[in-house]
Amino acid sequence: MIEATLWHPVAAVHDVAQAPLAVRLLERSIVLWRDGEGAIQAFADQCPHRGARLSLGRVHDGRLECPYHGWQFAASGQCVHVPALPHITPPPMHRACRYAVREAHGLVWLRLEAGDAPAPVFAAEGDEQLRKLNCGPYDVAASAPRIVENFLDMAHFGFVHEGWLGARDATAIDAYQVEQTATGLRATGCKAWQPQSNLHSTAPAQVEYEYEVTAPYTAVLTKLPEAGSTAVQGWRESIALFICPLTPETSRVWFRLAVADFDSPDEKLRAFQHTIFTQDQPVLESQVPKRLPLDLRAELHVVSDRASTTYRRYLKGAGITFGAC
Repeated sequence: MIEATLWHPVAAVHDVAQAPLAVRLLERSIVLWRDGEGAIQAFADQCPHRGARLSLGRVHDGRLECPYHGWQFAASGQCVHVPALPHITPPPMHRACRYAVREAHGLVWLRLEAGDAPAPVFAAEGDEQLRKLNCGPYDVAASAPRIVENFLDMAHFGFVHEGWLGARDATAIDAYQVEQTATGLRATGCKAWQPQSNLHSTAPAQVEYEYEVTAPYTAVLTKLPEAGSTAVQGWRESIALFICPLTPETSRVWFRLAVADFDSPDEKLRAFQHTIFTQDQPVLESQVPKRLPLDLRAELHVVSDRASTTYRRYLKGAGITFGAC
């Protein structure tokens, strides 16, 4: 399964503390823990001895200890201590299943199988004039592809986000450009009339959008409102959508915000994004089928859906099937 060779977010870095942390990815149970050097490790959440959940154990002397028989595993996955036989050296086959792990964008990312796909890039990450913070996670009863497609869709603004990102008397979508890329797609020339496009909006404004899909379950948008329509001079923002596909029909979602605002409290910035996504969530969870149809004949499309149809073609061409049908 190609999805197993990709990097996926599974937890916030700060949530991996002293105790082992159980997470899910692609229907697999995984345990995160910190070794003696403070580095995050990721193992299958199943002791190879009798199958107990390692996440119910503890970290002792920089090793992960099974809650059942106390077997201890080093960061390499190798068992280094069997309490029932304290004088033996466990053989190489006595080891936990270990996964590749890395930290990026304040999140822990896992790759279940070897592959050469890079971790998704958030271009705004290196911009020192933008403040970064994460929002979430949200557990959503919808497939990861459905969530990405919603993120790319402007035609719902006047209905789902009425009074915020859109209005029922200004729902027309002007023509925009979409190109497929190696990582997904890029949509430019997108415009939307919005009553309150951001936390600091002072007047309705025409807002320029650019979308980029940077991995099958990751997308980024940048927003630039008309000059003079916000209380913060030179306001601009970029928002990344990072999704952990838990099962084919359930997901865990984070947003990473990069905004030209170093003064507002974190919770005030998060509250705006929370309002927008919790308007989306019930609609997403209502969609049938929950898995995104990749056959373009399965659902109807119009010209304003160009970003979503390009996304579906990209997934099909890339061989992505988890969360799709």
